[in-house]
Amino acid sequence: MATEVLDPLGRLLAERACERLITEFVRRLDLGVPGDVAELFTPDGLWEWAEGGRRVQGREALRTYFGSRPADRLSRRICTNILVTLTSGSTATATTYFTTYRVDGHTGGMQPPRIPAQVGHYADTFRKTDGEWLLAARSTFLAFAGPTERLGAAVTS
Repeated sequence: MATEVLDPLGRLLAERACERLITEFVRRLDLGVPGDVAELFTPDGLWEWAEGGRRVQGREALRTYFGSRPADRLSRRICTNILVTLTSGSTATATTYFTTYRVDGHTGGMQPPRIPAQVGHYADTFRKTDGEWLLAARSTFLAFAGPTERLGAAVTS
């Protein structure tokens, strides 16, 4: 097996690079420029959902998809139980549990607590390309999901 040629430090660095991609993905969606998430994928990268047959493939399609996120969306994703498994010196897989809190229509300020919009897990495949670890594929599996709440217009007196 090709993973045996990696020394313990090499394995640790590869696993950490993949973990960082997972957390950078949600940081860019929640706090950065959502369209920039596409740069974390290989040029032929794929994001698919287990239910509903939704698939977005290719970096340009991913950029368009993530870039179309509503400008007034407030979201925070919490990722836990990240388990990265090297499958070779240049490929890996991971499973990550996530919880998404999300509302549309946000105009500023803190929101009262609410239930999560989604709870599920990601199944990721990574590929090292030109010395850089990237997402080759992400599958989303939702255990719990509901519509994204739309905040009403502020009431003024």
